[in-house]
Amino acid sequence: MTTRHPADRGGPRPGKFDLLAEKASNFTSSPAFFGLCLLVVAGVVAVHFADVSLKWKIFAGECMTAVTLMLLALLKNSELRSERALQRKLDAIAAALLESQEGEPGKAHEDLKAAIRMEEET
Repeated sequence: MTTRHPADRGGPRPGKFDLLAEKASNFTSSPAFFGLCLLVVAGVVAVHFADVSLKWKIFAGECMTAVTLMLLALLKNSELRSERALQRKLDAIAAALLESQEGEPGKAHEDLKAAIRMEEET
């Protein structure tokens, strides 16, 4: 387990959790997921209005809490990766502009090209 920024973990390729988080982020932003959420909420409401035991009502509430926490973790991971990618692009642009004012293009221009393509990789 690591506490480093998601963009700093594991080199140039995203890790297994990052790939899972990306796929989950794409799914959770889809209309199908919204429909699934509506069904889950309707199920929890039905459990509360039905004449079921308190045990099932607590279980339904705990399931909603668990799903909320998992979505929060995935959202935060996606946010951190996006933030870092944007910052790397801004740094590369600033370095390339500074380098172009000083003379010939060099490493900063290569970094800028890599940063622009980074969006395809994240």
